[in-house]
Amino acid sequence: MTDEPTPQTRCGLVAVIGAPNAGKSTLVNALVGQKVAIVSAKAQTTRARLMGIALAETPGAAVQIILADTPGIFEPRRRLDRAMVSAAWEGAQEADAILLVIDARKKKLDKLEPILDSLKDRPERKILVLNKVDQCVKEPLLKLAEELTGRVGFDEVFFVSALSGDGVPELKARLAALMPDGPWHYPEDQVSDASERLLAAEITREQLYRQLHDELPYDSTVRPESYTHRKDGSIEIHQQIVIARDSQKGIVLGKNGSKLKAIGEASRKELAELLGCKVHLFLHVRVEENWAESKEIYEEIGLDWVR
Repeated sequence: MTDEPTPQTRCGLVAVIGAPNAGKSTLVNALVGQKVAIVSAKAQTTRARLMGIALAETPGAAVQIILADTPGIFEPRRRLDRAMVSAAWEGAQEADAILLVIDARKKKLDKLEPILDSLKDRPERKILVLNKVDQCVKEPLLKLAEELTGRVGFDEVFFVSALSGDGVPELKARLAALMPDGPWHYPEDQVSDASERLLAAEITREQLYRQLHDELPYDSTVRPESYTHRKDGSIEIHQQIVIARDSQKGIVLGKNGSKLKAIGEASRKELAELLGCKVHLFLHVRVEENWAESKEIYEEIGLDWVR
């Protein structure tokens, strides 16, 4: 009786960068096969660098693709902005490939100029991903791909719709083929490097944006306070919604607390599905005018303190 050969493994890092609202988080979720990053119609939803972990098979090898979902790269004005842009470029360091994701529907690409200039001389393999192509006419797409490739020297171009899944399997297969030989960095059943505690806070922040739309500016965040496994198998989570002005408190609470309750119920339902158990979620609102200058909060939400 002969021993079965040990399956070969491959593992690598792919940085996913782009301007705000290009669909980076939606693409990472699609490549992983489940939600690991929060998604919002608002730009700059992603704040910290988060790793999504996708598995794939290639001939003779099982592959782990570590996807660094980065904040959108934009012109930073505040400390929070600088920390987010810094996290984005850090995600591209020593990556086996960099995906530049572009919303193909956009007619003006002026916000991409600094990104394109920074990518020109980078040594990593560069892949252009034109996203949301299901809402575009084909001919201008080809012209755009040709123009951008001429400027940066992209090695490959993919046309995808992260939301519908069109083109995603082909992109994933190509990324898997590019990953180098080596041991996996994460267990087979792990889909993100974010702790459950941080992911729970992110899901509440997503609901905060979804339910309050334009009423609440970005000077808000969600702080994880405690995350406890109860003896009955359920999880008790306490979180703090931090806002910058007292005048915003009524917006978050709603009439008789109705808005806060709706945010909590939606978050609780999604967390229960994600964690596979009953969740007890407790939210409260705190006004902290200078929270965006708090080193402690930056550490809690996974950002480096940038001066």
